[in-house]
Amino acid sequence: MEQPKLAIVVPCYNEEAVLPASAKVLRNILQEMIDKGQVHATSKILFVNDGSRDNTWKLIQQLEKQDSLLTGLKFSRNFGHQNALMAGMEIAGKYADCVITIDADLQDDENLIPTMITSYQAGNEIVLGVRNDRSSDSKFKRWTAETFYSLMGKVGVQLVPDHADFRLLGKRAIAVLMEYQETNLFLRGIVPQLGFSTDKLYYQRKPRLAGETKYPLKKMLSFAFNGITSFSVAPIKAIMSLGLLVIGISLIMMVYTFIRFFTGNVINGWSSLMISLWFLGGVQLIGISIIGEYIGNIYDEVKHRPRYIIETDNYSRTQQSDPEHTATEAK
Repeated sequence: MEQPKLAIVVPCYNEEAVLPASAKVLRNILQEMIDKGQVHATSKILFVNDGSRDNTWKLIQQLEKQDSLLTGLKFSRNFGHQNALMAGMEIAGKYADCVITIDADLQDDENLIPTMITSYQAGNEIVLGVRNDRSSDSKFKRWTAETFYSLMGKVGVQLVPDHADFRLLGKRAIAVLMEYQETNLFLRGIVPQLGFSTDKLYYQRKPRLAGETKYPLKKMLSFAFNGITSFSVAPIKAIMSLGLLVIGISLIMMVYTFIRFFTGNVINGWSSLMISLWFLGGVQLIGISIIGEYIGNIYDEVKHRPRYIIETDNYSRTQQSDPEHTATEAK
């Protein structure tokens, strides 16, 4: 296979603390791959600024001026991590033969990137980075991760355990991925559905270089629930099962009440009545909330609003000024 043109897409949201260090690390890896002839000399690192409130975009602009291997893309506002990944892949996929996505904190092993390219050259259209050690995570985070993957499997969402968003996609895989038009993106569930030849590479997760995690517990729970509602109707089915269970309990209580009545042993059960009312009210509210989430997702989808708005695209500008980009697109 000829030298593939690579784009490394790095979503950035308030990453000024970590960006200079991670840019240097990724730049050195890419330059070494170019020097060895593993990837094309026009390969780039694309930083996607997802509406950062700090100096992330200014840093990206400075990096662009200092090094031609680095370039940036800016959203008009914050659209979310998954949309930043999609935008980077959509823009880069027009010019590059393959795209690797990796978070700016470099907790994923960037040294795996050359091996990903080797796997791609061997014929794999999708190469997934999979963690084989979560020792750098807290016990609570490891437990929540295990619970998340177990729950997703039980509700019918097919995921690759311990794979996040560190992956390589070839041009064909990106083209198919872009046909998925849903607003509520869950790439970890979509990518395994693409069906191309896939390879898994295992690595040990590292601590963040700097800065704070962009996925606190609240956001992780929201992300997990979005994944479930995007791929499964199991929660709605669970409501039906719970409703049948409550009806069964109610029938038992009705029989019990009749027995007590005919035996003349009737006690005014205020406590049991109130407990029943609170229980049934709670079940109803949970059921309405879950159904409401699905209706909300449908509402978002039918509006067909853009998933993101790009304010500045320096990557395309540099590629269009490159006379070789037309030949690359034709591959």
